[in-house]
Amino acid sequence: MAEIPVAGRVMNETFAGESSGSGSPSAAVLPATVRAVVPLLDYQQADLECSARFSWCCWSRQIGKSFTKSLRRLLRGIERRRMQVFLSAGERQSRELMLKVQQHCRALNIAASFNGDRFFEGTNFKQLMVELPNGVRVIGLPANPQTARGFTGDVFLDEFAMHADDREIWAAVFPTLLRGAGELDVASTPKGRDNLFAELRENDRFFHSVVTLDEAIAAGLAIDAEEIRRSMNDDELYRQEFCCEFLDEVSAFLTYEQIAHAEDPSLDKVFDVGGLARCNGEFYVGVDIGRYRDLTVMWVVELVEGALITRGVRETKGEPFRDQSRALHELLALRGVRRCCIDAGGIGMAMAEAAVEAFGPARVEPVTFTVAVKDELASRLRLRIEDGTIRIPVDETIRNDWHSVRRSVTSAGPARYDAGHSGAGHADRFWAACLAVRAAGKSAGPIEMIRGEGYRYTRRGVW
Repeated sequence: MAEIPVAGRVMNETFAGESSGSGSPSAAVLPATVRAVVPLLDYQQADLECSARFSWCCWSRQIGKSFTKSLRRLLRGIERRRMQVFLSAGERQSRELMLKVQQHCRALNIAASFNGDRFFEGTNFKQLMVELPNGVRVIGLPANPQTARGFTGDVFLDEFAMHADDREIWAAVFPTLLRGAGELDVASTPKGRDNLFAELRENDRFFHSVVTLDEAIAAGLAIDAEEIRRSMNDDELYRQEFCCEFLDEVSAFLTYEQIAHAEDPSLDKVFDVGGLARCNGEFYVGVDIGRYRDLTVMWVVELVEGALITRGVRETKGEPFRDQSRALHELLALRGVRRCCIDAGGIGMAMAEAAVEAFGPARVEPVTFTVAVKDELASRLRLRIEDGTIRIPVDETIRNDWHSVRRSVTSAGPARYDAGHSGAGHADRFWAACLAVRAAGKSAGPIEMIRGEGYRYTRRGVW
């Protein structure tokens, strides 16, 4: 067991060395230019100097995880003259990571050419690449079992807990490491316990590093943790995102694993009415109304061979109702929008009535949230997820929003669905998506009575 100091804390960890399979990390001396040009905190410097072949890093959000890992792999690639493959949760995350590589190259005066927007062969995933003078390439891709195959080199799995199909990706990645003592860095913030990143905590072949926000602050990071905690106003999310806790998901209506299986790295939240107008598809819209405390979310899906594909998510807070109404009417005026379900309770009543008056009850259905209605809406979304017939972008706010919903069952009637208020909303994205699913269904008109047997879920999460 090697004692590894991390941000002032001593951790007892076991890891595998490059050749012997055990031992402590040998500190490689960083070039003087790197030390002079790139300011690093102790835990970042320790990560750069670690020579472990397999490393597992569980670091808090926003303490320089991707910055450090991209720099580490760039320097290791140059030193080892090996290709570096970065797999991120989605295309947006992949682009951000490769921008950090470009910044490192410029800061260190490393001659490099940057190539982007090339589709990976046989897929609709963008491949980004940095080519270095010694023939080394750094390739950035959205994580997918297809994109993970066919390479020989070192691998960085960025935010691995957020990767959909993580086990298939894991199976595809390891052959990449076989030749030339390939190295693997796995880094993420926790996202529940039912994923491969959480399981790797117990793998003694990996060097383990955990850095919480408090430890990063102790190492010199200029952040006010108490201000972040109070502003976030969600103790569970704070413990997960900044204290690196792997929280139990028993009470969650949708587990992180279930949400991950609905994610598609090729999608994004971009809300482009002009782009939708140029498409020939059938679109359905769900709208959850808020103003100051909650978000207003317009969720657009396209029906493609029985599956609902997310084509845009518009999120606003504090937007005047006239601007919200204008944006909604602009969307509903599109020829391809077949139907919209809109939250008609409380502050949403006036906007819902105006939309019905402008576009007719056949296209716009006002929905008043009652306990029974929420049960019907939430259950239909979950069944879509379990059937694999809804696809959503890889997005941190959507994932946490959907996961925040808790379902409780009593003998008095339908199940209840609750989510705590936070700065990120009140499960507004979840309910907007539920309304979009209803809009795409065959039923029309107000929900007056719900009868039938209870919904049958798979044995995951609550039920």
